[in-house]
Amino acid sequence: MVSQILATVIFAAMFIMIVWEKIERHITTTIAAALMIVVVFLISMHSPQAVMETLNFKEFISPGFWYSNGATETAVGINWETIVFITGMMIMVEGMGRAGFFRWICLVIAKLVKYKTVLILVTFMLMSAVLSMFIDSITVVLFLAAVTVELSKTLEFDPVPMIISEIFCANLGGSATMCGDPPNIIIGTSLGYTFGDFFKNTGVISILCLIVAVVYFYACFRRRLKISDKNRSKKIDYPQPSEAIKNKKSFVVSAVIFITAVVLLITHAQTGLTVSSIGLIVAFLTIATSGKEGIKQIFRRLDYKTLVFFIGLFVVVGGLEETKVLDAIAGFIGNISSGNSVVMVIIVIWLSAIISAFVDNIPFAATMIPVITAMAATQDINLATLAWSLSLGTDLGGNATPIGASANVMGISVAGKNGHNITWGRYCRYCAPITIIVVVLCTVYIIAKYL
Repeated sequence: MVSQILATVIFAAMFIMIVWEKIERHITTTIAAALMIVVVFLISMHSPQAVMETLNFKEFISPGFWYSNGATETAVGINWETIVFITGMMIMVEGMGRAGFFRWICLVIAKLVKYKTVLILVTFMLMSAVLSMFIDSITVVLFLAAVTVELSKTLEFDPVPMIISEIFCANLGGSATMCGDPPNIIIGTSLGYTFGDFFKNTGVISILCLIVAVVYFYACFRRRLKISDKNRSKKIDYPQPSEAIKNKKSFVVSAVIFITAVVLLITHAQTGLTVSSIGLIVAFLTIATSGKEGIKQIFRRLDYKTLVFFIGLFVVVGGLEETKVLDAIAGFIGNISSGNSVVMVIIVIWLSAIISAFVDNIPFAATMIPVITAMAATQDINLATLAWSLSLGTDLGGNATPIGASANVMGISVAGKNGHNITWGRYCRYCAPITIIVVVLCTVYIIAKYL
C-alpha cells in the first residue's frame, strides 16, 4: 500500500510539473524516474528485480525486438522499440531537412495552385495529414509552419489561420497510422499492432474526419484569405521550388530513403521487420549517405531531450504498473461501467480526449496502455477495441487546446517567433468545436463497428 501511494504521488507530481512547464519536461521525467527507482523500487519495495524489469535492457537481446515471429508481448517498463524507432526517424528527418526536401514539397504545391491562398490552405492541410501518417506530426508542423510564415511574407496574408489548420490536420493524419503520432507509436509497439492494423481500424475514420475538418476550416477562413488575394501587390517575386534544393544528390538520396521508410512501414507485417529494425535501417542509410559534415550536423540537431523524456516517462509508468496502481484504475473503470462494453469505450475515448486537451497526450497514452490491457483481461471486451479508442481519443483530443499535443506547441512557437501570436482564445475558438465533432464521429464509429 505504501509503495502504491508513493508511486502515485511521484506520478502526479510529474504530471503537474509537465503541465506547469516551468521546468523542461525531460528534466521533470528524469527526476521522477530516479525517485521511482530509488524511493519506490529499492527503499519501499526492496526489489532490484522491479528495477531490472522496468529498465528492460533484456529487450535488446530478444529476437522479437528486431524480427517479429508473430507472437507479441505487452511491453513492461521502458519501451526500447519506441525509443529506437523514434531515434531512427529523427535522424532520417534531419537528413531530409538538410537536403531541402520539405521546403521543396511546400513550394511545389504552392506553385501548382498558382499561389492562391485559399487553395494553399486546402492543399497544405491535406499535405499535413498525409505526411503525418509517415513522419512524426511534430516534425511536419515544424517545417510546414515555417514555410507558411515564409510564404505569408511574400504573398501578404495572415499565416495564423493556415498554421492552426495545419496543426489540426497533422494530429488528425497522425491518428491514421502507427507511426504518425507518438501515442500511436507507443500503443503499437506495446501491444504488437502493425502499420496495417492501425490504417485498417483508425485510418478509415481518420480520413472521414479529415474531410470534415477540411470543409470546416475552409468555411472558417476562406473569406479572409480571399480578401488577402485581392489586396496582394501585383509585383511579387514568387519563390520557386528549385530554390529549396541546395544539393541535388542529397535531395534525391533523401527522397529515396523516405520512400524506403514508407515501403518498409507499410509492409512490416509481411516482412517481419519490427519498427525498431526499420528505424535502425533508415538511420543507417541516412548516416551512410550524409558525409562527415552532414553527420555532425544531424547529431548536433537531434532532439535528445525528447528521447530522454520518453525514457523517464516509461520508467514512471512502469512504477505504477509494478505497484499495481494501474490494475486498480482498470478495476475502477470496469466497476463504474458495470462491465458494459459501450460505456467502457465511451469512457476511454472521452477521458482520453478531455485529458489530452489539457496535458501532453504522450504520458497519458503511456499510462493508459496497461490500464486497457487489464480491463480487457478482466472485463468482457476486446483489447483492440480499447486500443483504437485510446488512440483516437488521445490523438484527436489533443487538438482542442494549444497545449494538448507537442505539435500544437511547436506550431504556435514557430508562429510566435515570427511575430504572429496565437492566443488560447483564438486557437480554441476554431479548434475546440471541430475537435468535439470529430471525437463524436469516432465514438459512433467505434461503437457501430466493434460493439
